[in-house]
Amino acid sequence: MKLIVGLGNPGAEYRDTRHNVGFMVADTIAKRRDLGWRTRGQVSFAKQFGGGGYVVAKPQTFMNLSGVAVADFAGYYSVEAADLLVVVDDVDLPLGRLRARARGSAGTHNGLKSIVQQLGTTDFPRLRIGIGRGDRRWDLADYVLARFEPAERVELEEVIARAADAAEMFAAAGIEKVMNQYNPDAAGPEVD
Repeated sequence: MKLIVGLGNPGAEYRDTRHNVGFMVADTIAKRRDLGWRTRGQVSFAKQFGGGGYVVAKPQTFMNLSGVAVADFAGYYSVEAADLLVVVDDVDLPLGRLRARARGSAGTHNGLKSIVQQLGTTDFPRLRIGIGRGDRRWDLADYVLARFEPAERVELEEVIARAADAAEMFAAAGIEKVMNQYNPDAAGPEVD
C-alpha cells in the first residue's frame, strides 16, 4: 500500500497558508474520491481502496513535529519508505512549479527534517510545491505562515490540482513516472 502524506499545520488559523499546501493536496484527493476523514493517533487519514489502493494522511502535529506522526502512522500500516510520498511547500521553487524526487535532503524544510530524523533515512519520495519566496525582506517564518494573495489564487488552484494528479500517479505507478511527467526538466531520477 502507498501512503501520501500532505504536510501542514493543524488549526483554522493556519488554513490556506503557504505552509499548508500539502494539506490542500490531501484534501483535494479526498474530495475527488469522496473519501471520509478519520483519525488515528496524531494523523487524520482517508483510505482509497480498489486498484492502486492508498492512504492519504495529514499529520495533526505542528510542522516541525510531523515526523513523529508520520513514522508512527507508516509503522502501523507497515509502509516502507519507498512507498511514502511526502507533499510539501518549497520556497525555493516559483509559485506553481512542482518537483518530484525519489530521495534527497530535507533542505531547510522543518517538516521534512522531522520526518528524516524519525524515519532515519532520506530515501523516501517527496513532491515539492513551489510557493515562491516573496519579498526577501519578509521573515521566512512569517512568509510561509501567510495566506496567498488574491492574485495568486488561480495559479494556486491549478498547482494543487496538478500536485493531486501527481500524488495519485505515485500511488498507481510510482515516483519515476511522476518525475518523468511532472518535473520541468524530466531528465530522470535526481537527488536534491
